[in-house]
Amino acid sequence: MSALAGNAAIVTGGSKGIGRAIAASLAQAGADVVLCSRQAAEAQAAAESLAGLGGGRVLGIPADVRREDAVRQLITTTVQQFGGLDILIANAGIGGGFAPIDEIAPDDWHRVIETNLTGVYYCCHVAVPELKRRGGGWIITIGSLAGRYAFAGGTAYNASKFGLLGFTEALMLDVREHNIRVSCIMPGSVDTYFNDGEPSGEAWKLVPDDVARVVRQLLEHEDRALPSRVELRPSRPQRS
Repeated sequence: MSALAGNAAIVTGGSKGIGRAIAASLAQAGADVVLCSRQAAEAQAAAESLAGLGGGRVLGIPADVRREDAVRQLITTTVQQFGGLDILIANAGIGGGFAPIDEIAPDDWHRVIETNLTGVYYCCHVAVPELKRRGGGWIITIGSLAGRYAFAGGTAYNASKFGLLGFTEALMLDVREHNIRVSCIMPGSVDTYFNDGEPSGEAWKLVPDDVARVVRQLLEHEDRALPSRVELRPSRPQRS
């Protein structure tokens, strides 16, 4: 039996792409999984498609992580349905605002920062007390190599991901005395629905299952080990 069997997990942004792959992997390992999406129909359809993968239950709940009340309801519902919370995968994120700073509309700036950074704050702010009540657990944030390496036109996105890395590392120091382990996975190019696009099918890119596999490996580490940051790159990137 997997070490994850019986654990209660939340995966934000779990209806497609990386989040869906992570939710599927946790369900296969026997965890009870709540996945959320801003769209209720998408969350429900994804949950139904993953039902029966393992011994755990899968629920789809609509939640916009930019809203504290929605995040609080998401976590409250998870605790009510599963009896507690053991794992938070803060995956929800968006692209956008890829332009020189004087061309980025304030609405685009706020949308990126509020989703990629403030949304993670809301999730952790509400989840940490629940993890403490369980005697520990895991928080994994899904960052990006753009959280270490800036690029032209990336002020909004880079700011959100640089900020997420700093947030995650400070959070790790705050909560490790409570037996809560915190890690950040930083993928490079993943063939997914990034920036509202469609998967391209380009063979050189990572795929969502590559990230999900790293999540499982982190969660199955012995208690004494904490890989706090994982950078994940395509092994043979496309030549420019």
